[in-house]
Amino acid sequence: MFDFLQLVRNENMKIYRRIGTWIMLGIILLLVIVSSSLTRWLSEKETMWTVMNGIDQLMYYLITIFTVVISAESVAGEFSSGTIKLLLIRPWSRSKILLSKYISLLLFALVQTLLMFVSSFVLNLILFGYNDSATANEALGVLNSAHPFFYMIQAYVLDYIGLIMIVTFSFMLSTIFRSGGLAIGLSMFIYFFGLIASGILMSLKYKWVEYLLFLHLNLKQYLQSSEIAHHMTLGFSLAVLAGYYIIFIGVTWLIFNKRDVAT
Repeated sequence: MFDFLQLVRNENMKIYRRIGTWIMLGIILLLVIVSSSLTRWLSEKETMWTVMNGIDQLMYYLITIFTVVISAESVAGEFSSGTIKLLLIRPWSRSKILLSKYISLLLFALVQTLLMFVSSFVLNLILFGYNDSATANEALGVLNSAHPFFYMIQAYVLDYIGLIMIVTFSFMLSTIFRSGGLAIGLSMFIYFFGLIASGILMSLKYKWVEYLLFLHLNLKQYLQSSEIAHHMTLGFSLAVLAGYYIIFIGVTWLIFNKRDVAT
């Protein structure tokens, strides 16, 4: 167990030793500060919760891009640089090596999410003051009388589930392709093309549309409505995501364990 934790620690060190990683985290913090400050300066009608919600909607796509860049290069970068051979000659199974990389990526996505949540909460609390009134719930479009703080917790948790799916998908592509640049480019293209195509196809009445992955990544929409287009529910979306998750994980582990490093 200790050896495996060391593996995870080593993978985390690879991520946080990069200057680019700290630039990404700095950009997140800077944009939270700028967005909150501009909103406070331009409008006095907003509450800390509505500003936090707006920041979440804006920053989620940015965090997704950062997550894709890191995860898509995780395995492919080892192949393109040749360091995969040094990694595999160590006394660890391929499954443990792959799992340690995957866990470190999930932790990186979590760090970004927590950084956005904590910085947004603290800064907007200072700028706008604390408000837990019914007016705040109405502005957020909350379905029930849940406290705005718990609504935001739910929103960030659901966003993180979407990030887990994106990490897993780009991690799979990183395992399939040996080029980090190709894995990143393909991951970004499929993600954004999928979002656009799914938005168009959602208006169609075909049953198969309900099973498209990208329709279910925005789980936060269920906080405003118990049902969305095609009468889909949160439980259905989670079930669809679970099916895709199993496929992505299975393909990733199969390819990595069967791949010949020498070729």
